[in-house]
Amino acid sequence: MKKVTMEQIARQVGVSKFAVSQALSGKPGVAEETRSRIVEAAEQLGYRKTIKMSRKKAELQESPDKRSEAITGTVIILMPNVRFQSRESSYWGRIIDGVLAELTARDFGVMMVTESSSERLMNSINPDGVLGLIGIGYIAGTLLGEIRASGIPAVLIDHEDEDVPTDTVFMNNYDCMRQLTKRAVRMGHADMRFVGDASYSRSFHDRLLGFRIALEEESLPIPPNDDPLLRIGDDVHGIIEAELSRMKARKRWPSLFVCANDSHAQLVVRALREHGVRVPEDVSVTGFDHTPGPADLPCISTIEVPNELMGKRAVDVLMDRLRNPERPCEKLLINGPFIPGDTLRSMS
Repeated sequence: MKKVTMEQIARQVGVSKFAVSQALSGKPGVAEETRSRIVEAAEQLGYRKTIKMSRKKAELQESPDKRSEAITGTVIILMPNVRFQSRESSYWGRIIDGVLAELTARDFGVMMVTESSSERLMNSINPDGVLGLIGIGYIAGTLLGEIRASGIPAVLIDHEDEDVPTDTVFMNNYDCMRQLTKRAVRMGHADMRFVGDASYSRSFHDRLLGFRIALEEESLPIPPNDDPLLRIGDDVHGIIEAELSRMKARKRWPSLFVCANDSHAQLVVRALREHGVRVPEDVSVTGFDHTPGPADLPCISTIEVPNELMGKRAVDVLMDRLRNPERPCEKLLINGPFIPGDTLRSMS
């Protein structure tokens, strides 16, 4: 039998997909008459999800006395295997470690899921048997919509979708990159290039924004939007190498490459070396994340992302959502310290 989607229900009732999601997940913001029409249409079309919650979730939401009790149950950790997101990654793996440590400490059952197909995921779980979900990294909007419609409370780490309101936990990318850039300005750097594609993730977007705002506040030139190093897509190595070759031909280097993450910074350092440019004697390089690098490269001057803390705090946010289901969605921002390395020098 062909699967019925929220879009089909929305067309039949004459409302938005968001209204259908709200109604089927029992969320506020939809008039009762409209909610009734949506539920009726869903039943007529054979939509398999219901707005029924598990008995435990219902008790938590209906009885103030139970909100202070310990919560137990199964929590899904969802990290679709896309965009280099995997358990083996030093960045994503440490976030998972934080989530697992906190869930284990609280005696929760855990279900690890790497599925990226919304149909296969929702067919493999029973929403009424799941207490909540913690999503890590990029998750497609269609899948997030299905999760919301199922009524499963969810918290996202390092990702958000404007069409699917959700609690989120992020590194404070904007402020930390702004502070890093201002530190470089105080060290005498005035000619800087950002390395990273803002369209890749919300984190990269916020890091670029922090960089640009810092330059604007210091009355320094801002690299144009058509800068090749801002449009590197998946061909990170190729674009960096091509642009650095052009710089070598023009015999003009910036004093500092501000990279969106340590991986980009390591590629820049290696490419500069191949062109005979010393780091940091000739050109400085900074990164972001504080992830391990190859032994033959210097330690990157960077911002540390407290990955495990992000994972633990996501569990805290999920617990608060279970106890206070009607509160507005929240975005939790976590700061990280500057880690001095061997790739940033003072110009004075």
